[in-house]
Amino acid sequence: MPAKVRLDFCLLIPCYNNIAGLVHSLDSVKYSGKDYLIVIIDDGSDTSLDEESLQQALTSFQPIVLLKNDTNSGITFSLNKGLHWILSRTESAFIARLDCGDICSAERFDKQVGFLHAHPAVGLLGSWCRFQEPGSGGGFNYTTPVHHSQILHAMHFRNVFIHPTVMIRLDVLKKNKLLYPDNFLHAEDYAFFWSILRISQSYILNEFLVICEINKTGISYKNRGKQLYARFKVVRHYSSSGFLKILSYFCLAVLRIIPASFLLRIKKMSGNKS
Repeated sequence: MPAKVRLDFCLLIPCYNNIAGLVHSLDSVKYSGKDYLIVIIDDGSDTSLDEESLQQALTSFQPIVLLKNDTNSGITFSLNKGLHWILSRTESAFIARLDCGDICSAERFDKQVGFLHAHPAVGLLGSWCRFQEPGSGGGFNYTTPVHHSQILHAMHFRNVFIHPTVMIRLDVLKKNKLLYPDNFLHAEDYAFFWSILRISQSYILNEFLVICEINKTGISYKNRGKQLYARFKVVRHYSSSGFLKILSYFCLAVLRIIPASFLLRIKKMSGNKS
């Protein structure tokens, strides 16, 4: 069996019918080191993807591995397929996430890798980000608490870790055999982060290192009601605070009756996000 490749980090990107967004995201990935790998999972896209065509579409070379699902199998299956591949084929120190259409700042990966090397107790690292509409540029900044104790409290009321901003210490996942859970539909990332928070320290870099695309046709936007209900199930499962569980249920119940379009308008005006 060939030796596993030693890497600073792997970047995990699922893709479904969004090749243009994928190319846009890949072009934003910068890292001063050479030891990284981008693992793309094509979740049964209508238009076939291949590594050669992707490289030709990019403005510069990126180290890419492309995995394919035979049929559209969903994001949880795709992410876990990518995790399994990374764990079995590499000795990567960290794993990062990005979604098609989202853009990284040039210093994102250098800053996150440097921080995790300097803080070995931190297993889950995120950053602030900006949510932005394609074309118009309208949007809002997403800011959060940064320290672990504050993050634990805030996680009862919102997902403090925006998925495309995170970098995770892979040893935390290996030692605890953690994968994205498949029993919290529409909130698998929220549950995944909660499972890490129970066994490891966390931190949020108070810098805007990612621009996340506002996609009104995306899964999260279309399934917002189901996602909010799933978030309550996650809190009920992982939280140890009865009082915060009650507060969380009340806040999520209120959010379920407020139209998503109205909330988005308020967020743009105030710069806040729930």
